[in-house]
Amino acid sequence: MVAQVIPVEECDLVIFGGTGDLSRRKILPALFQRFKAGQWLESGRIIAAAKSEHSNERFRQIVKEALLEFAGLSDADDPHMTAFLERISYVQIDATGDLGWKALLDSMRAETVRVFYLSVGPSLFAPICQQLVAYGISDEDSRIVMEKPFGHDLESARALNAQLADCFDETQIYRIDHYLGKETVQNLMALRFANALFEPLWNSQYIDHIQITAAEKIGVEGRGAYYDRSGAMRDMVQNHLLQLMCLIAMEPPSAFSPDDIRGEKLKVINALSPVGPEDVTRGQYRGTDDTLSYLDEVGDATSTTESFVAFKAHVETWRWAGTPFYIRTGKRLRARMSEISIQFKEPPHNIFKPLGKGLSGNSLIIRLQPDEGIKLHVMIKEPGPGGIRLLDVPLDMTFMDLTDKTDVAMPDAYERLLMDVVRGDQTLFMRGDEVEAAWRWTDQMIAQWENRADKPDPYDSGSSGPEQALMLMHRDHRRWREIEA
Repeated sequence: MVAQVIPVEECDLVIFGGTGDLSRRKILPALFQRFKAGQWLESGRIIAAAKSEHSNERFRQIVKEALLEFAGLSDADDPHMTAFLERISYVQIDATGDLGWKALLDSMRAETVRVFYLSVGPSLFAPICQQLVAYGISDEDSRIVMEKPFGHDLESARALNAQLADCFDETQIYRIDHYLGKETVQNLMALRFANALFEPLWNSQYIDHIQITAAEKIGVEGRGAYYDRSGAMRDMVQNHLLQLMCLIAMEPPSAFSPDDIRGEKLKVINALSPVGPEDVTRGQYRGTDDTLSYLDEVGDATSTTESFVAFKAHVETWRWAGTPFYIRTGKRLRARMSEISIQFKEPPHNIFKPLGKGLSGNSLIIRLQPDEGIKLHVMIKEPGPGGIRLLDVPLDMTFMDLTDKTDVAMPDAYERLLMDVVRGDQTLFMRGDEVEAAWRWTDQMIAQWENRADKPDPYDSGSSGPEQALMLMHRDHRRWREIEA
């Protein structure tokens, strides 16, 4: 198998917050990998913009150090890196003042796609967009890219969308969610809509329940101040996990186009029924001899922000009536793992019961991290004489195994998403009304526990979360899948 690399068109990409952690760890290494693969043209340029003062030479040295640390490079004189660094320049800029904007305008090339990546805090989204318009730096073909959070609640999301709409058309706005750039997530759409095998079974008649898990082994680390204002619900559920849920539950779009796909995802969010307090569990991790507790890491012994949340949701549509979606995410859990589990119902009649053979329903496991891939668990007869012995075995489609045997490299999510921006493809990016609908649904759940002044349940670091989360499944005579790497 040979991967086809299709170069993107010539582009000027400006990274606001170009000296920041996200730029160094993700954006610049992703652009370098696409440059090395021949997808980012040598005529493409990268302009970093930030408030600190740097010469082009000094900033290129910063980029070089970042590539050696985060792009898997070991040779400081790698010819690809040398060529890549030549395409990078730096502009000192004040997002809310006049410094640097004229210099940035003068550096823009005519008749070239302009991409502006806002790798900055949300409070600077609107000011930067307004300056781009005021100085005539953006044009009708420009694209604006921004990281979450897209607001803190419905009200702030609406305000942000209104501010962006004053400067850019919705077709120019790319709200990035790196989960949607993962190979397995995109394969979920191919699995559903490119095969006649699964779609007839993709409904409540055959599926017992669905689990979505995003577990992290680390704590809040250096993000304590930000995380304590957000919590697991705002940080993970409102965006990443709801997006995964939408891709599982959406109806087949009429065409593989950005608005058709995003329109179907919006219908799923609008069909979510409110989640009652009995179907939600929140938690905070305790400390150990070697690790701090959540309260110690955020520096607030009275914090009621959750580091773990689990809940049961229902999509009130014909397809999914009666099929629960169990969602959980948390920090300081047993392992780093993100996956979707589609649990099919047991066969309606067990012909092996006289032999004492129990049956379990098939399951389709879609692993996002680590080791992206898809496994379909099926029941087979164990080989050999001596009667029928049934085994549950996986049909394995692990992508890492595939890349080991071919020259197909597994790209980072940011590599794919950045190239989609340059191509003008919004399929994997959230639309404004989609963001607002997601906040509308999560806000009602957050309001419930805030109005009751609920405190999260403590759980041990390195565990699967609070005991109450296990009971959420046990009372329905179901079990969570094990959290394991």
